[in-house]
Amino acid sequence: MARRSRARTALLLTAAIALAVAGCSSSGGKDSEDKAGSGNAGKGVNTPRLKIAMVTHSGEGDTFWDIVQSGAKQAAAKDNVEFLYSANKEGDEQAQLVRTAIDQKVDGLVVTLAKPDALKAEVQKAVKAGIPVVTINSGGQFSEAFGAISHIGQDESVAGEAVGAELNKRGRKKALCVIHEQGNVSLEERCAGAKKAFKGSLENLNVEGTNMPSAQSSIEAKLQADKDIDTVITLGAPFAAASTKAKEQAGSEAEVDTFDLNAQVVKALKDKEIGFAVDQQPYLQGYLAIDELWLNKTNANVLGGGKPVLTGPAIVTEKDVPRLEKYTARGTR
Repeated sequence: MARRSRARTALLLTAAIALAVAGCSSSGGKDSEDKAGSGNAGKGVNTPRLKIAMVTHSGEGDTFWDIVQSGAKQAAAKDNVEFLYSANKEGDEQAQLVRTAIDQKVDGLVVTLAKPDALKAEVQKAVKAGIPVVTINSGGQFSEAFGAISHIGQDESVAGEAVGAELNKRGRKKALCVIHEQGNVSLEERCAGAKKAFKGSLENLNVEGTNMPSAQSSIEAKLQADKDIDTVITLGAPFAAASTKAKEQAGSEAEVDTFDLNAQVVKALKDKEIGFAVDQQPYLQGYLAIDELWLNKTNANVLGGGKPVLTGPAIVTEKDVPRLEKYTARGTR
């Protein structure tokens, strides 16, 4: 009897170990997440290898686009996609990069429309060649007309109005909106939206975004010349830090607020060096764009029924830091 009991116990233990091993080798859990993050492309899907290009208007040193790429690469690893990235802040050069992607016969194209006039012909050329296009981040109002299947991002005018409303709540009276890239329709829409909703006065300041010392000097000079400015609005996370330094050098009491998050902005929120930030979830923009093109090629799906898929805006303050800082530290928010 004791021998049968021991044998039964051994059998149950063997079965339990087998189940545990099977569970560890399944497609879920932390192990699979680690594999996806390390670039084991296509482990979770059984679809043909696709090649998808993303062409943006990013300038050098803009951490926003690092986060977009992180999301895109994660989706690409999951979907068995070869991901190609290129960028140029000049419209004509960005259009040339789109032409290169078309010549490479990519299976899908993700493109930003910060300078829509420069990109129109090339996006339409891609569509005519049978390459599905998803636009992200900027120029959403041009997306459908250019032939893209959808746009993923935030409504920049609405985001600007959210900033104006927040400034009203904070009792602000005079704001400076810093545009770091002239001709970028999305940046202009943000300032215009803020001006529309803000009950105080708002003035735009154009700076050279690819030259941070120059940008900081321009902001500092404006704050020194006009002591009534009580708010500086920057349109990208790297410019928040420059504005904070400019404010200190100018002896200004202006509050610095910004569009977009990164680890430095979240730390500044925590230290109360920045009043608030506007989050549009760039990781999500990159991830969803690749996922949508994969779904479109493998199952003819279109997110949002062809309507814009909104990833923001959300106002983030120091109260949100505990929830977000571990994600910004790893570069995904």
